[in-house]
Formats: sequence, structure tokens, C-alpha cells
Amino acid sequence: MTSITPTQATVPPRPKRSGGGSFGRSDRRLAGILLSPALALIALVAAYPIFYAIWLSLNEYSVRVPGLQRFAGADNYREAIGPSFWDAFGNTMLFTGVSVALELVIGLAMAVAMHSAFKGRGLLRATVLVPWATITAVTAITWRSIFEPGLGFAPQVLEKIGIAEDVIWLGENGYAMAVLILADVWKTAPFMALLLLAGLQVIPEDVYEAAKVDGATTWQRFLRITIPLLIPAILVALIFRTLDALRIFDLPKVLTDGSNGTNVLSLLAYQELTDNRLIGLGAALSVLTFVIVMVVSFLYIRFVGGNIKTLAED
Repeated sequence: MTSITPTQATVPPRPKRSGGGSFGRSDRRLAGILLSPALALIALVAAYPIFYAIWLSLNEYSVRVPGLQRFAGADNYREAIGPSFWDAFGNTMLFTGVSVALELVIGLAMAVAMHSAFKGRGLLRATVLVPWATITAVTAITWRSIFEPGLGFAPQVLEKIGIAEDVIWLGENGYAMAVLILADVWKTAPFMALLLLAGLQVIPEDVYEAAKVDGATTWQRFLRITIPLLIPAILVALIFRTLDALRIFDLPKVLTDGSNGTNVLSLLAYQELTDNRLIGLGAALSVLTFVIVMVVSFLYIRFVGGNIKTLAED
């Protein structure tokens, strides 16, 4: 009687695949059928609006006669790249750079605080996330009320301590951008903290215990252990926040309506589309904004994405 070894009894035979170990034609056909609904949905939700916006940007439309249009080619793009575009581009880059940098520093401090073990940590985490859960329009109205001349308490407090006396914060260049950045940092720093907190929780405690045994101080452990191991999470958080800040619209729209040096690319495109009814010009500005965001995304994926993979492997 032939005996059956445990390996023979428990391990099923491998299924044979046609085509020298690769999936056969029928498998590829089945995969295509299963993926087709998702691909069609992506094309409907993402691709169609993009191509339609490009088509709109290549035409000029009559303000008085609905439906009257003519093919304009690149005329809308040549008109779009003017002084207003470069002002909005500079404001967008300034807003993105300063706000994301502040959110990284503040979010890291908040993440470290929420990661520490102490009584009431759950309440702190819930409280910190309240600004992020607040609707952006409500955030803008709140901060506009805070800096409202004669009504808001912020100008009164600053004047009493001798800072920025006789300043209309939302009515002067520079100060309006400062309020815009402050409002954005208040709202989205918790989001940055949430991403960084997830990175802190995967760092093993054994590493810190070993550093304590070697005599490392708290600051040395933070610089030599926490920051290097947290770099992948930091880079991911920067990608999300940078791309989101480049597309900012609702906060400057409600807070300042783009006045006093706070007009950004998305808001400029909206103004041309709705206020001036220049559909082709507004679509061209939208496409240019989309291209800028895509270029930044490509640079992040090309240069930063590789670093994330390398650091994760190290």
C-alpha cells in the first residue's frame, strides 16, 4: 500500500496557466470585462470634464447670444496669460508655500502631543480634529468676523498690545493674505497632524527604549529616531497638502473674494466664467491651473515618490 506524506496530502497541485506561465487569453478577456465598468466610470467622472474644459477653452462664446460660438484656437490662452494670471499665480505659490510649511510644523507638534500617553488623550484627539471637520465656508466667515474692523476682537487685541495699529486686516495687501494663510493653517493643520500621527504609531517603541539605554536625551531621540523614521509620512502629507493648496478656492472666495492681493488661480478662473461670462477665457484659465497642478504632481511622484520608497526600504 502506497503511503501519502503530509506534504502530498495538504498541498494542492498548482493550476496550470497557458502561455508559458502567464495568464491566457481568456483570463485577460475576463479581466477586461470585470474592469470595464470601473474604467467607464472613471472616464465619465474624470476624463469627460477635462476634455470638455479643453474644448471650451479653444472656443469663444457670445455673451449676448446663447449658443453662438466660434473656434478661437490658442487665442484664449494668449489672453489668459496676462498680468492678472501672473498675479494670481504668485499669490497661489505664496499661499501654498507659507501655509504648507506652517501646517507641517504645527501638525508635527500636534501629532507628537496626540501620540504621547497621558490621561485625556482621546479627548485631545477629538478636539484637535474639530477645525478640520468644520466646513470651509464656515471657517472663512468665522475668521472674517474675527478680523472685522470695529467688530472683531483680533484687531482690538492687537492694537492694545501695540501691534498693527490702525490696520484694516482684510482691506490691505499683505495683511489680507496673512489672514487667509492663518485661516487655512487653523483648518488644515489637524489634517496634517492626522497623517503624521499615523506615521508615529508605526514606529516601534523598542527603538526608543534602546536609545534611552544608550543615554540619548528626548531631543536627541526626536532628531535621530522620530524625524528619520517619519520622513515617508511627512512626504506623503506634503504631497496631499501642496496639491490641495494649489487648488484653493472656497476659502479666499468667502473670506476676501480675491481682493487685496488674495486672488488665486482657481478664483480667477471662476470670476471669468461667472462674473464676466467669458466661458472660453475662464476655461483656458481652468486648464492652465489643471496643468500646473499636474506638473507639481508629476514632480512629486518623480522625485519625492522615489525617496519615499527608498526610505521605506531603509
